[in-house]
Amino acid sequence: MEKIKIFDTTLRDGEQSPGATMNSEQKLEIARQLARLNVDIIEAGFPISSNDDLEAVKQIALEVRRPAIAGLARCMKEDIDACWKAVQHARKPRIHVFLATSPIHMKHKLKMSPAEIIKQGVWAVKYASSLCEDVEFSPEDASRTKPEFLYEVVEKVIEAGAGTVNIPDTVGYAIPAEFGSLIKGIRENVENIDNATISIHCHNDLGLAVSNSLEALRNGARQVECTINGIGERAGNASLEEIVMALRTRKDFFNFTTGIDTRQIYKTSNLVSNITGMLVQPNKAVVGRNAFAHEAGIHQHGVLSNAKTYEIMNPKTIGRETDLVIGKHSGKHAIKRALNVMGYSVTEQQLLKIVEKIKELADKQKIVEEYDMIAIADDVSGQLITKEQKILLDDISVTTGKNVTPTATVKLKINGKQVISSASGVGPVDAAYSAINKALSEKLRHLKLVDYSLKAITGGTNALADVTIRLKDNKGKLFNARALNEDIVMASVLAYIKGANRALEKKK
Repeated sequence: MEKIKIFDTTLRDGEQSPGATMNSEQKLEIARQLARLNVDIIEAGFPISSNDDLEAVKQIALEVRRPAIAGLARCMKEDIDACWKAVQHARKPRIHVFLATSPIHMKHKLKMSPAEIIKQGVWAVKYASSLCEDVEFSPEDASRTKPEFLYEVVEKVIEAGAGTVNIPDTVGYAIPAEFGSLIKGIRENVENIDNATISIHCHNDLGLAVSNSLEALRNGARQVECTINGIGERAGNASLEEIVMALRTRKDFFNFTTGIDTRQIYKTSNLVSNITGMLVQPNKAVVGRNAFAHEAGIHQHGVLSNAKTYEIMNPKTIGRETDLVIGKHSGKHAIKRALNVMGYSVTEQQLLKIVEKIKELADKQKIVEEYDMIAIADDVSGQLITKEQKILLDDISVTTGKNVTPTATVKLKINGKQVISSASGVGPVDAAYSAINKALSEKLRHLKLVDYSLKAITGGTNALADVTIRLKDNKGKLFNARALNEDIVMASVLAYIKGANRALEKKK
């Protein structure tokens, strides 16, 4: 079987999801996990975009040694220089340059002629090649580019030194048969195509990113660019876990393999969800909460007789387990073993905190389910890879009732200084949020809540509350945050404070 290279762009394109901004420590933590997942290339960021992104890519290049580490750059000298400054420390560095080639982009965005596009692209690849042996070129919006012009561009950049040519469906416009034909056309019409690897990068605007990627692989592509949980701009990117498991589950059809350690998939999915604050929908393929759940009696009977009747994948192959029973009498060794089965490797400090939270929950709901453990483990590990919090909650009290206006009093520590504030609202959460906003400094008082999501992890009145919020500052920048607690108001407040800390960190 031929091997397909997996190019993960969670830290670059995935981070461009509204509100999914990550700090350097969080990026590094995900990069380490991607290395355990055994991806071939990690696109760690867009170094020219900010000093923080450049430093994050540099740190990943220094510490994460097995995969190739790529940075993105426009076909401009300052972009390429910044990219090389960041990735040169990697054991296997890659510079990824891009330039739009579709008529609409050339005319309205770049205001360049086809001849100018070729000249600029060739120059950029040659310049990047003078710095780095491994250069990738992407003709942005390739699926809306005239095929004959695309063939010419690809041939010229390969001649200039590009070892990988990535064909992006930048706006998710392509249909699978059409996209497969485009890749086939490149193979048949570009004379020097055997000197480069064909890659694809598909967006999910029509829900076809994974289908387009698989069809492209069938027609000659040998590298696929994707993200964990399919996150990315607009409707996201092709989902890594779906592509990898499709190739594995249907190897009889595709006859391809990857180097991915699939047992790390579920843990990686949860880590990315926790850090970005972007929840995985319950019915998401492969990693969704319901992906291996069976409620219908006929299905349950079939699975009990033979799991293959209704499960085409063994949950253990992606690091999932469904028969863990943990309660308030469970010791830390049992809990550690259960975490290890789910793919978690925790420090002693993390384990003690997880055990404490599990026992607190078990006192209320007797049995702690797998999803409770995952949520708690993600929450604890997420807190430990977040920068030092400048805003801390000391105390909160809330008064509410049928004929009482909900009021809240919060006691915060902001940069070590205690601040007390009270406010009323239409409900206890609204009152608490108003009190927090009142307590924040002028620099953060403009934060607005634009999205609020509450779910119970396992159901029941004593369920663990999981709150995800999205805040927006006065410049339109979005910040996601997530928190867990047995109390809905506390979970809501902790999420808001986490989001405020992210906004403060970004502002500084």
